[in-house]
Amino acid sequence: MSWADYLDMHQRRFVDELLDFVRIPSVSASPAHVADVVTAGNWVVDRLKAAGMDNVRMLPTAGHPVVYADWLQAPGQPTVLIYGHFDVQPAEPFDLWQTPPFAPEVRDGKVWGRGASDDKGGMLIPILSIEALLKTTGRLPVNVKVFFEGQEEIGSPHLPPFIAANGALLKADMIFSADGSQWDEGQPNLITGLKGLVAAQVTVSGAKGDQHSGQQGGGIANPIQGLSHIIASMKGLDGKIKVAGFYDDVIDLTVEDRTAIARVPFDEAQYIEALGVPDVFGEEGYSTRERLWARPTFELNGIWGGWQGNGIKTVLPAQAFAKITCRLVANQRPDAIFALLKAHVEAHCPKGLSVEVERLAGSADPFLVPPGHNSSTAAAEVLTEVYGKTPYITRTGGSIPVMTMLLNELGIHATVFAFGMNDENLHAPNEFFRLSNFRTGQTAYCKLLERLGRG
Repeated sequence: MSWADYLDMHQRRFVDELLDFVRIPSVSASPAHVADVVTAGNWVVDRLKAAGMDNVRMLPTAGHPVVYADWLQAPGQPTVLIYGHFDVQPAEPFDLWQTPPFAPEVRDGKVWGRGASDDKGGMLIPILSIEALLKTTGRLPVNVKVFFEGQEEIGSPHLPPFIAANGALLKADMIFSADGSQWDEGQPNLITGLKGLVAAQVTVSGAKGDQHSGQQGGGIANPIQGLSHIIASMKGLDGKIKVAGFYDDVIDLTVEDRTAIARVPFDEAQYIEALGVPDVFGEEGYSTRERLWARPTFELNGIWGGWQGNGIKTVLPAQAFAKITCRLVANQRPDAIFALLKAHVEAHCPKGLSVEVERLAGSADPFLVPPGHNSSTAAAEVLTEVYGKTPYITRTGGSIPVMTMLLNELGIHATVFAFGMNDENLHAPNEFFRLSNFRTGQTAYCKLLERLGRG
């Protein structure tokens, strides 16, 4: 029996297993679900053992655990590390779900439930492909390690020391991420760039308490006006970020980069209509898609201070606050960008006010695969064979923190080889995963491992 026949024969069982997996409410952000994340990890351990993997075990971190397994019986062949995550986003608000998020069901050729696409369906795919190859041929074409984590949805905060301490265990020649997406059901894409992230809160302080605006107005500075001045100084109406040094480490787009991005269809009018905005806005000199995928951003995520209730309260507030995030591109570094932001804010604080800049949790380095990268070249060949079309070369404004963690420790750029789609309500109510992509991904992973085994 071929592996393709095996996949066809067991597809109903595989879907049932995905439903069982999605039923586990492994919400890593919630203290109430700590035990559920462990339950999901144990489910993965059992599934890897059933697939025929060796040395399967759950390993502790300072937070949620990880699962490791390997099959290292292909002497002379490369070693491939496959990454994914078994934790999920919170499902609230529950009343917006058509069916309960952790009572998954199949409708219209899709599995509906929290985590079905991100990333339980995605990370189950390579496990099933490994099983199909082992059950039909008795071996894998290459050596394989798997590394599945339970804290991706909270930024993988405890993975850096774990990866540093387990570098020898995770050592590989190539890395593939089962967390990611394809363009659509008939068109593949190869994601070569991910943005990084840095976050901060700015607190501007004036008087020791709120003051009467008639009695003190004109005599002391207003923190809200001071904060507004600071914020306005950081980004211009041309979309350029005006923080000194912000762009110094940015790798600008090459002609080849811009050509690859322009090849990907983009209807700007449809984009505007779908978002309900009057027009696009961003850094001058770049297309909307280039700005979304390959240029850094400065965004104000929240601002507050003073009276927020109905009517008027003639108060001169004691403090004003803002939350800021920047999405970063290669080769920017979160620590360096935070230092630049802090210096700019402090230098632009008006007289009569004091300011504090606090680094917030949530940080990631940007990630950019170099041209001609070996595992990405192999992945592109397999995607072309499976879909009958050359993949688009794309980037994304999102982040997968572990990609840069693995690069920093192991020195290997990972390749995204995943089969979800961006319209599957990731992180939102009514998440779903297309069963057509679930099946396509199984074929693709079998072909990928075979392709890597041929060198």
